[in-house]
Amino acid sequence: MGISSFFKSILEGDKVDINRRYEKLRDAVSGTMSDFHMARDRETDQIVGLKILDKKKHGQLEMRFRGLNKPGEGEIAMSFDHPRIVTTHGRGQTSKGEQFLVMEFLEGPGLNSLIIGHSELLQGNRLTLMRHAAEALNVVHEAGYIHRDICPRNFVCAADARSLKLIDFGLSVPAQPEFMQPGIRTGTPNYMAPEVVRRKQTDKRLDIFSFGVSMYEMFTFELPWQRGSGDGLAAMNHGQSEPRPLITYYPNLHPTIVQVIDKCMRPKPENRMQSMKELLSAISPLKHEDVDHAENRK
Repeated sequence: MGISSFFKSILEGDKVDINRRYEKLRDAVSGTMSDFHMARDRETDQIVGLKILDKKKHGQLEMRFRGLNKPGEGEIAMSFDHPRIVTTHGRGQTSKGEQFLVMEFLEGPGLNSLIIGHSELLQGNRLTLMRHAAEALNVVHEAGYIHRDICPRNFVCAADARSLKLIDFGLSVPAQPEFMQPGIRTGTPNYMAPEVVRRKQTDKRLDIFSFGVSMYEMFTFELPWQRGSGDGLAAMNHGQSEPRPLITYYPNLHPTIVQVIDKCMRPKPENRMQSMKELLSAISPLKHEDVDHAENRK
């Protein structure tokens, strides 16, 4: 049975004995709400990424949107067909009642790993990675969704760090009024927009704030504000003070990069970049040497 017929049977209601179907090749990488495996599909011999959602945590999240007909992570992920977004082949339910996704396996490092390691691979590639990340998020927004968890961990780079793909739609919701009401505080605290932290009305611009923080960290290896412990308390201070200027780290960095990242991180959504399309238009004239030259003279 090939991939297409296999997932057709899943969508028709069949459950899957996940351990019989897949050979797990590496220990699981545990996320907030799931475990991720590199696996071999025993039927097709393909190497895939196998994401198994935590049944309890996934159920708790979905309860927040009870009665709203929210599309699931698999449905959202499978709706994208773009080179800057991970390809999701299919979704289903295990024999234990867990939701799972099967996707392309990305071998390269997460952008967060490159940042934590102050990797030399970022040298000369930052502008390209910024563009690719912006293109991916623009696709999500144009499709009518809010990602809600934009952060370096959710961008996986190629082995040479010359390209990246956006992953993980576990917190994503449609950009519709019923899903943007005050009160839903989800995401990664260090990158949360002030309106999310303070449980205010939200829209796509919360992703733009998180994008700005992620890019700031990619260029500086630092967050704009004090790094939190993960409990979200430090995030309450986002937007309360001015971040250390990018030019402190890169005096010769192209002013457009500085201005774009700064504008993404404005505390009030109406003062930010208003769309990823606007952001892409702003950085489109830039050349690699505009950023590379600045990096070499930092």
